[in-house]
Amino acid sequence: MKRTMMKRPYVMAVVLGTALAVPAAAGQAAATGQTAQTTEKAIDHMSRYCSTCWRNARLPMDCWSDCTQEVFRRLLERVPADAWNRSLRPEGDERREFLRAIDTVKKRTQRARKYSAAIDGVADPREASRSELREEREIVRRAAVEVLSPRQQRILQLSFEGWTVQEMSEELRLSAERISDEKYKAIRKLQNHLLG
Repeated sequence: MKRTMMKRPYVMAVVLGTALAVPAAAGQAAATGQTAQTTEKAIDHMSRYCSTCWRNARLPMDCWSDCTQEVFRRLLERVPADAWNRSLRPEGDERREFLRAIDTVKKRTQRARKYSAAIDGVADPREASRSELREEREIVRRAAVEVLSPRQQRILQLSFEGWTVQEMSEELRLSAERISDEKYKAIRKLQNHLLG
């Protein structure tokens, strides 16, 4: 007997829920059908409006349906579905939420495209700059062999490797002034040779 009493509230809840879900009269069924039809029309018009926005924003056509679905998802969080038909009116809270959702989705998609295009279209810039630096140094090295003395070549090589004038002075056992003078003369000779 106790088991029957415990099951009874659940059975009553199911019966009550079913009764509330079924329309009470034919007039109410017609009104519910009309509301569903109005909502369908609103969704159709909103979808077309979104497509126009995506076209004007120059989003790729293959992402339009995803963007539109995201707009509807955002609207479901903020506007009841039976109020969507008011989203296309000139003013109102529903209209503001609809436009806000479109703008948010559009900007997010544009940012994603911008960053993904930047990532896809760019190789590792460090490798390009290293390669360019190697080529330039090779050109300078060849010119140095042609126009510079061995000491001037050595000074420039140490300078390329990052040595300071004081360190080169100690390494080559020359005064710092002499190192600076030789470096200046070597650079002038190379400039004249390469640019002249």
